[in-house]
Amino acid sequence: MSIDLADYQIQAKEAVKAFWGNREAARRKQIESGKADQGERAGVTAGKNMDGFLALMKEIVRRNGLVDAEICLQRQLLTLPGYFRPTKLWDMLVMNHGRLVAAMELKSQVGPSFGNNFNNRTEEAIGTAVDLRTAYREGAFGESPRPFIGWLMLVEDCAASRTPVRDKSPHFSVFPEFSNASYADRYNILCRKLVQEQLYTTASVLLSPRSAVNSGEYTELSELTSLKTFVATLAGHAAAEAARSNG
Repeated sequence: MSIDLADYQIQAKEAVKAFWGNREAARRKQIESGKADQGERAGVTAGKNMDGFLALMKEIVRRNGLVDAEICLQRQLLTLPGYFRPTKLWDMLVMNHGRLVAAMELKSQVGPSFGNNFNNRTEEAIGTAVDLRTAYREGAFGESPRPFIGWLMLVEDCAASRTPVRDKSPHFSVFPEFSNASYADRYNILCRKLVQEQLYTTASVLLSPRSAVNSGEYTELSELTSLKTFVATLAGHAAAEAARSNG
């Protein structure tokens, strides 16, 4: 079974440019309106920062056989039932003949404050995956193959995300992989463990500096958590679903 990665590197660079460009445009718009948010929040409230990556995922799904699948990107179509809570709003869903093929979350974090945000993102990612997998086990999505569950994080590449961080745990030792690990490293560890524990089909972290608004530059930290692994896994899943549908 051949898969098509849709020139993902070119599209990813364009998505990175759009990410930083949209943040800056939102910040300027709020300043001009006289209603600017505090700190980095000014670049977040527009809500369109990761649209370039959503477009890439859509292209991957289409090119790998699901030309007629329903790719849900509008808010009113992005809700799935949960097990520990009634519903969960996703960033992208792929439906095919009433089957849930894929559910994806795309997140970002920009400095300078990474500590609390990292912990919040970690708890959200774990809770979201456990909720969906349990709902699937309990038949919330009917009798269908296990869906692709993807989590992608874009983190600002800067001194604050690259600097080693020390932790205090007065009663027991922290796991050694976290010792002096930067927040960039911690996101990489998180993504690796999310996949190894089978909470997500694949999870990726990309680092990108603010200067990438012109270059689209981004860095991957490991093969397992790379964008290539993410898109290749999604492509294979889409191709398998297409083969079942055309069977």
